[in-house]
Amino acid sequence: MNAKNKNGGALERFTTALASYIIKYRFIIFALFAAAAVYCALSAGKVRVNNELTAFLPPESETRRGISVMSDEFITYASASVMLEDVTADEAKSAADGIASLAHVAEADFDETPAHYRGGSALINVSFDCAETNAAVSETMDEIKQIVGKYKYYTSSSFLHNYGKQLADEMIVVMLIAVIVILAVLLFTSRSYFEVIIFGIAFVFAALLNLGTNYWLGEISTITNTVAVILQLALAIDYAIIFAHRYQDELLKGGGEREALTSSLAKSMVEISSSSLTTISGLAALTLMQFRLGYDLGTVLAKGIVCSMLTVFLLMPGLISLFPRILKKTAHRKLLPNIEKWGGILMNSKYAFVILFALLLPFAVYFSQNAVYAFSDQSVSEIVTSERRTALHKINDTFSPNTSIAVIVPKGDYKKEKNVLDSVSSLEGVKSALGIASIEYAPGKPITEEYGSAEFGGMLGISEEYSSLLFASYATSKGDYSSFASPDYKVPLVDMASYLFGIIDEGLVNLTPEQRAVLAEVRPQLQRATDQLCGTAHDRLIVSSSYAVESAEASALVESIRAAAAKEYPAEEIIIAGDVTSARDLRNSYKSDSVLIRILTIAFVFIILMFTFRSFAGAAILVFVIQGSIWINFSFTYLFGSRPSFVTDMIVSAIQMGATIDYAIVLFSRYKALREKYEKKRAMSLAVNESFPTVITSGAIMAAAGLLIAFRISDVYVGHIGLAVGRGAIISVILVLTVLPQLLVLLDKAIEKTTIRFKRREKTE
Repeated sequence: MNAKNKNGGALERFTTALASYIIKYRFIIFALFAAAAVYCALSAGKVRVNNELTAFLPPESETRRGISVMSDEFITYASASVMLEDVTADEAKSAADGIASLAHVAEADFDETPAHYRGGSALINVSFDCAETNAAVSETMDEIKQIVGKYKYYTSSSFLHNYGKQLADEMIVVMLIAVIVILAVLLFTSRSYFEVIIFGIAFVFAALLNLGTNYWLGEISTITNTVAVILQLALAIDYAIIFAHRYQDELLKGGGEREALTSSLAKSMVEISSSSLTTISGLAALTLMQFRLGYDLGTVLAKGIVCSMLTVFLLMPGLISLFPRILKKTAHRKLLPNIEKWGGILMNSKYAFVILFALLLPFAVYFSQNAVYAFSDQSVSEIVTSERRTALHKINDTFSPNTSIAVIVPKGDYKKEKNVLDSVSSLEGVKSALGIASIEYAPGKPITEEYGSAEFGGMLGISEEYSSLLFASYATSKGDYSSFASPDYKVPLVDMASYLFGIIDEGLVNLTPEQRAVLAEVRPQLQRATDQLCGTAHDRLIVSSSYAVESAEASALVESIRAAAAKEYPAEEIIIAGDVTSARDLRNSYKSDSVLIRILTIAFVFIILMFTFRSFAGAAILVFVIQGSIWINFSFTYLFGSRPSFVTDMIVSAIQMGATIDYAIVLFSRYKALREKYEKKRAMSLAVNESFPTVITSGAIMAAAGLLIAFRISDVYVGHIGLAVGRGAIISVILVLTVLPQLLVLLDKAIEKTTIRFKRREKTE
């Protein structure tokens, strides 16, 4: 007996038995899917979404360490910039006063200097009295827009005002259009009109299962949350098509409906599982990136592929068994054209497409390798311009950019902090340098100035004896007994005031109304300063620069700031964080991740193809053609001078290789089967025609999904991912239906010679 046939028979028996059980217990499966759908519908709304790419940086990167410290120890108060066009200085001042009067606005800075008023345009810098995450900030932002609504205005903020709602609204439109486009494609390529409805039901369940189980991950990125559903649809809808068409084929053989359903499901399990492995392998490569966005997106999409497979294997058979008559009644003739003549043209054109591909490839490699990518959202070129991005560019073009750099140093030594702030303030490109040591409660009076008990008591209007007791209590709380014994014992005003506010809030000290009034005047300003600049173990200095985030000048400024801080603190205790360091860390992560992802994706796919076809040359040809489509895809980035985010390159390269290699697999599988009956050119002509429906359907859906995302979503990261996915699908389809057939025939002998065959072994019974 042939060992291979024996193994194949065992697999066939297993899948047939499994298919029988699935169909037999379909109503139990319906109940399980219904329960899972309810659970996932409830949990989908609880998934936390993170808007910050920096949150996915490697934990050891400086930016991530800085963000962790700032998140744990500091409160970041919200801020915004409001630019008015074609206004007088008096009108701008009136608007600023109106903004300043709002409940949650701490300050609205405006003056007639060039930093705030230039060429009839006014810039009002707004500081809020609450954190960026406070709902009151967005409400106040709406009130600000009402105040300046009579002018032409632009607003830019440190928080994403209504950004989540905007993305959600855009995605609803994208999904509606996508459904219409995909329905049109499916109706055109289907064999029964009603099967499209079954496809829709199956996909809704698959998408819901994936969305709901995202709750198990704890938190996902905005990018993943936005594109996951539509990319899941694009990557996995062909599983439902494969199964439905298998069912129609089995019915034509003349068996009963139950037998046809069992046989088609058993055969589809092997085919769909094999097809999904290449897609999952590309997504698995993403999860190994240092930049954890790859893990985030790769995990969610791979989970989506599994959910789609389970839905096709478990839910669709039951749905089909419920409506066999409707499927028959709505069956229609094939609407796709027969392209066997195109296959003949390919075989008689002297390998013209292979020659053209060989000529284009060196340019594609060069152009794709020299494409420029952005590592800050401010530097990403827009496909769809949003109100938020337009405002940011308008403000930066009219006034200089305002790039913030946070310097985190060990807590407590205000003299060292003052020295650093003085040094940094003198650096070129620095607008301001703020720290607790630079804040004054009165002209020439910094809040870090040290006071003895008598001086502090005089400021507050309390007796020297009472003030002395207060200082003793403070010294005791700090374990500073020996220092307090000295007549020269002094405490920085900010530290003493913070301690006093604490014990007042605890009800441990009583003050007169006059004394409370004095404290009430300075407390809000002091509280905002300490919340933002003083942590439990660190202090934060905030430097504002006029340099663009990804400029060489900004990078040099960061190193100059580091050098100034290193004069006062050990280098290893200094952490610098902000958009400039984030761009640097992302760039460093990209350098290693981009190479890793390409190598792993190609290796994973090649290994799967080797197991599938057992031909070294065949696997290499398929990978080479799809890799060529990736090079051509990213050549457009260079040729059109666009600047997508670096995540586009890494993510789409893996998705395109993992997903569109299926088109090549379909063609090669058909060719290998037909090659056993026909000579190579005839076999390829037929293979092109037979693979065309699957390739064009899957490719059209993926292209439509990607391009809809690109031209309907305003998020710059998501838009470029969609454009590259859609463009890559089109290029892959073109190469699979032109270059690949000619290349396979040209290298037919190499494929044959590098195919591993198992020797037949007779087994005596």
